[in-house]
Amino acid sequence: MTAPRVTAGLFLLVVTSAEICGAQQRPCDPPTPLGPSHDLYCIELVPAPGLTGVSGRVELSEPPGPFTIAVTADGRSRYIPIFSLSGLPAGHTYVARIATPQMDSIINLGQVRNGTTALPAIDFTKFNILISEQPSGRYVLRGQSPSTRLFPPDLLEFSVGAMGAAGSQQAETMAHHPHAAGWPMVPAPAQITMLPAEMRLRPPPDVTPFLPSDTVASPAQPSRRIELKDGDTLRLEAGVVTRALKGDTCTMYAFNGQYPGPLLEVPRGAEIAVLFTNKLPDSTAIHWHGIRLDNSFDGVPGLTQPAIPPGGSFTYRVRFPDAGIYWYHPHVREDVQQELGLYGDILVRPSASSRLSGTARPARSAEERGRGGEANREAILMLDDLLIGDAGLSPLGKESPTHALMGRFGNVFLVNGEPDYRLTVARGEIIRFYLTNASNTRTWNLSFAGGGGGGGGAGGGGNARMKVVASDAGPFEHEAWVQSIVIGPAERYVVDVRFDKAGTVAFLNRVQGLDHLYGRFFSEVDTLGTITVTRRPVTPDYGARFAKLRSDSATIRELEPLRRYVEAPPDKVLVLTLETHDLPFVTQRLMTLDSIYFAPVEWSGTMPMMNWTSTGKQVRWILRDPATGEENTAVDWHFKRGSLVKIRLVNERRAFHGMQHPIHLHGQRFLVLAVNGVPSDNLVWKDTVLVPAGSVVDILLDASNPGRWMLHCHIAEHLSAGMMTHFTVE
Repeated sequence: MTAPRVTAGLFLLVVTSAEICGAQQRPCDPPTPLGPSHDLYCIELVPAPGLTGVSGRVELSEPPGPFTIAVTADGRSRYIPIFSLSGLPAGHTYVARIATPQMDSIINLGQVRNGTTALPAIDFTKFNILISEQPSGRYVLRGQSPSTRLFPPDLLEFSVGAMGAAGSQQAETMAHHPHAAGWPMVPAPAQITMLPAEMRLRPPPDVTPFLPSDTVASPAQPSRRIELKDGDTLRLEAGVVTRALKGDTCTMYAFNGQYPGPLLEVPRGAEIAVLFTNKLPDSTAIHWHGIRLDNSFDGVPGLTQPAIPPGGSFTYRVRFPDAGIYWYHPHVREDVQQELGLYGDILVRPSASSRLSGTARPARSAEERGRGGEANREAILMLDDLLIGDAGLSPLGKESPTHALMGRFGNVFLVNGEPDYRLTVARGEIIRFYLTNASNTRTWNLSFAGGGGGGGGAGGGGNARMKVVASDAGPFEHEAWVQSIVIGPAERYVVDVRFDKAGTVAFLNRVQGLDHLYGRFFSEVDTLGTITVTRRPVTPDYGARFAKLRSDSATIRELEPLRRYVEAPPDKVLVLTLETHDLPFVTQRLMTLDSIYFAPVEWSGTMPMMNWTSTGKQVRWILRDPATGEENTAVDWHFKRGSLVKIRLVNERRAFHGMQHPIHLHGQRFLVLAVNGVPSDNLVWKDTVLVPAGSVVDILLDASNPGRWMLHCHIAEHLSAGMMTHFTVE
């Protein structure tokens, strides 16, 4: 390997092309810089005292499924344990068990032997692995999950904020901070205990607090649907509105005065003109997310167009070559403008013949039904969260983003702009939900009444059964029963849900939060809305068709030849990491302790003050090409139009703070080929992929749309802290 070079105190590994091609892909393979984290996804087994020559490992393998992370309906990570054992004495039977650390729950996983054995999925948050010899019951090998390394920090050190000279000096500095008076205290989750040291220091972000102020702005109106056809012109305006949230009136932004912006419905193949006017106090532009349109209208200032100044205008010409669910949002300080309400959905119909009205609408044309089963109605939902404290909407950073480490998690949850979504359905009715995650940071784990689909049979369990039929830019090869929908920022999923029983069904976000102070996982359940199921049975009843999982023959024919790229070496590699400097002392110290373990997904903001005070001045998120050492906008990739490019995304475990990154490629589409070396068994065209912490995700880019395009993390604060690059399709 090329010797590492040091730049500005940061180690950069420059890797040759041969080393990229030879990088391992499975967690229990010999660790490499460009492979999945051995530390997070491989358990080394320890032999019992007195045993020699016995060894083993357990790979925590990703179960095949529609998402890049597998979780239960309540947010616990699911893994397939793959045992690799050697040296077990012959003549005995060996059984593997999983147990909680307290040993109050022990599950028999099954028999194991020398060699490799895959056993049923496990979903404990913390666990021990025990292998015993039968019939004696003597334990021969044991191991612990990486999550068991979580321990509380030394409370004697942190209980009164006695951090020594460095802590005292910083406390004095923060007391005279130039922005201290302008920042209200950031709200914290109710389940989290804040360290006294943090509360004593109270370091505000080192940027000017910003919120728009316009006392004469009109109240925001609910989103309205606009049906457009080929050649139509849409007038779109970004402006200031007011909203009533949690008893306070907040000044926010909106497209056409609506929150979310207008829902645009267009037929595939159409092209429209969008006459856009900027009535914000700041410059802006519109990005048409996921749409393979002409490069000059992609809406990226400095790359495809100049930023549109206050009072300025720009005409976009947007063509829609692919059916699916897409959305539009600004590409200037998304951490501010998108957070304040600038976003809207776009539904591209497979044909021009479908023209219906209403919030939830009847099933579509025969073409659509053939590509996604049968539904009685549809509901198009945009998910968002806002951070609101005692003084109202929590301010944003003016010169640079706050919450630059983990992103800005909100504490008020919105569906289509409202905090309490309501829908009434008939018993047995099937609703097709089009889901878009418009939040700055949050990855959702969505379910109905505790989970819906059970993974086998007809979905089973709960009051509602659920199957996923499509994602960002098209249908899956096969419909799949799911317990929940994991949807990262900017991702979209299309889900069919059947409501079998009369009563009320909760629309839930259920995750496992991580209490870093006490080293524990805890359940977080947020009710996003309520579906009322009437006693009246639905007509027509598509239940018999819904019970069958369908395959999409056209998608299978299109994508099956591309599976050969699963075993091919990557053409390009990007390493996802970060560098920090001048963070508050408490943050630096606690984050170092926290790095002992990173969960695959950071589901919620359980380090609120440390996250809040980190700004883009102190945190630089990085996309690095390991072949050249170039980072972010210095990366210069060129692809031939029509080429298929395999790209490996490596989420570096050694980063100061490892977390998931939703990576979005503009103007193109791609397939997710494998996660941590496990090939996808159900391909679908996407434009955004969630890369879990310490994981490696291989994608296959269809470089079919010429131009110079962005590739970036869609956590808005990470993007504003530098996590973006460009590539050119010749």
